[in-house]
Amino acid sequence: MTVRSERHGARLGAVGLLTLATLVSTGATHADSATRALPAGCSGTAPIKCHYALSPGNYDVTVSIGGGGAAAETDMWVESRRQMLPATKTAAGATATYSFTVNVRQPEGQPTGQGGTGNPGLDIRFARANPQVSALSVKPAAQPLVAYLAGDSTVCDQSVAPYTGWGQMITPAVGPGASVANYADSGESSGSFLRNSALFPALLAKVKARDAVFIQFGHNDKQTSASAFRSNLNSMITQVRAKGGVPVLVTPPVRRQFNGSRLTPTALHVNGVGVNLPAEMRSVGAAQNVPVIDLTTKSKTLVESLGPSASAQLFLRSSVDGVTDNTHFSQYGASQMGGLVLQSIREQRLPLATHLR
Repeated sequence: MTVRSERHGARLGAVGLLTLATLVSTGATHADSATRALPAGCSGTAPIKCHYALSPGNYDVTVSIGGGGAAAETDMWVESRRQMLPATKTAAGATATYSFTVNVRQPEGQPTGQGGTGNPGLDIRFARANPQVSALSVKPAAQPLVAYLAGDSTVCDQSVAPYTGWGQMITPAVGPGASVANYADSGESSGSFLRNSALFPALLAKVKARDAVFIQFGHNDKQTSASAFRSNLNSMITQVRAKGGVPVLVTPPVRRQFNGSRLTPTALHVNGVGVNLPAEMRSVGAAQNVPVIDLTTKSKTLVESLGPSASAQLFLRSSVDGVTDNTHFSQYGASQMGGLVLQSIREQRLPLATHLR
């Protein structure tokens, strides 16, 4: 991410040089966001919504927030609730400039269309109480590193709040030159993801040399045998490597199911036929010399450290979210799980590490 803060009226430098569509505001600003000029393609006040008719692909996006006559707080989301910028404050008259590489696909969100297929092209949304956007530009990205995500509902781009996958919350940490293409889909097991033409085959067709493919399964492998689970993982690994990609296994995050102060075997993904799925995944990783992010162990440590009561904030609570769900994450919980994934990427110096902020 490129960050630059400046007083309104100062030169914006590279913001005005992008080529596909120079989507820059006229420079007119007012204290009232309702009357302040917005970049071309954008409308509204809170939220501000922008749409660009683009083909699927990866695009470099540069945005300047702030610039109005009043202090502002702005966050940025793209496509199907994929966060790019957390809530960021700017003082009256000041701007801050950020750059990202955004993956655009159709359908956006979940590849099988669960939760809606979204709109063709690139959708950007700026929210909070008083969001301000003074400049926005987009151009095709030149061969970025792409991190593909293969997984289930705990990973996917959930289009409807409060459900949130960790894959849609790691994107603020990914700087320009790399994008996240989230092909995770609700309800998928290792086998169903491998076989569905909209999922692994569609992902694989786009993988190029050095791209990373993060593979997380287990939640829906409730009756999968050890041999079948290993076979599915090995098949994905072999096919990704054949394209020159870098497979990375991610053991599944825990469920919030306690026995006293400790998580139960079910919470730790020992399935209905007695298979310890995270252990099988670690074994496949060792045998295939594939990096393993042990999200099961990391999330177990986090959830047990919070205990049966405080750990509820990571998941969905009836009092806050209108539903109680001890498998799926709140936005806060997804950001915490995503943070654990990012921590491992840095620790193991995986392909995406050099692009993390």
